[in-house]
Amino acid sequence: MPKQQRRTFTTEFKKQMVQLFENGKSRAAIVEEYDLTASALDRWIRQSQASGSFKEKDNRSPEENELIALRKENQRLLMENDILKQAALIMGRK
Repeated sequence: MPKQQRRTFTTEFKKQMVQLFENGKSRAAIVEEYDLTASALDRWIRQSQASGSFKEKDNRSPEENELIALRKENQRLLMENDILKQAALIMGRK
């Protein structure tokens, strides 16, 4: 069975699906009529209610943002450390 290709949806489409739900259309009816997954529709509803945005970065918790920042900083520090080790080796040879 071939793997289903991942589809992308515009912000406007997501807003329309959330509005249908908020206006009383059932989740099951929306999912079936528009050939969506229930998890995608649930995520759009949750994001719309939480932040009004469908962008992942707008829906992250402060802890998730901090973790991402710390991972970036850690990666940068590891690179700087490697550069300093290389420089020490080069200077040691001269």
